[in-house]
Amino acid sequence: MNMSRHRSVLLAALGTALVLPLAACQGDGDTASAPAASSSATAQASDGTATGTPGPAGTAGSTGSKNSAGSSGSNGSKGSAGSSATSGSTGRQASAATPLCGARDVKVTAALQGGAPYTHIVLTAKNTSGHPCRLAGFPHVQFLESHKQDAPAVARSKPAVPVVLAAGDPAYALVKLSDGGREENVEPVSAFSVTLEGDPTVIAVGAPGSEGIAVDAAKALTGYWTSELRNGADDF
Repeated sequence: MNMSRHRSVLLAALGTALVLPLAACQGDGDTASAPAASSSATAQASDGTATGTPGPAGTAGSTGSKNSAGSSGSNGSKGSAGSSATSGSTGRQASAATPLCGARDVKVTAALQGGAPYTHIVLTAKNTSGHPCRLAGFPHVQFLESHKQDAPAVARSKPAVPVVLAAGDPAYALVKLSDGGREENVEPVSAFSVTLEGDPTVIAVGAPGSEGIAVDAAKALTGYWTSELRNGADDF
């Protein structure tokens, strides 16, 4: 009986000794796993700092600078465009404010253009008024008493800007007389009439050449007044 009890006590003591190390091992394992979880949380917090809560503040600052630059650039561009538009408008208003050239402001003459058979003449209107004036549209030309119609104007010869003549400056208009054919219905003309837009006064213009000019009233055409004759636009 004593021996059995002694063995029981020994076994109980050994059991207790084994339990204590196992508990210690389990405690060590829990302690080791805790820092891992803490590191994971720290990593998440680091990531959050880079892309998380403080992000909007950085974004707001960045956006603010972009908006400022955008507003500045936009305002600058609009300002330049507005200045250009204002400048162009001012120029057009200045041209429109210039008085029209009337019959008493210009001297109109005619010259042959090209070689025989002469199919075109060039009208020159020189500003003799001593002040600037604006020559609008095209010359209204009538060649024959029997044909009381103006020679039609050629639209493509219209200049892009108004023709404003300083004192002494000339303007030009090309006028077609005929197609130059032998069987055309032409009549001799030694003088013809020209009127300017905005003034009904008739200007008598002598025909160039010693024998005058041959005109087919059905084929006659006129170009717009221009500061200079231009190849292509004035060829008709």
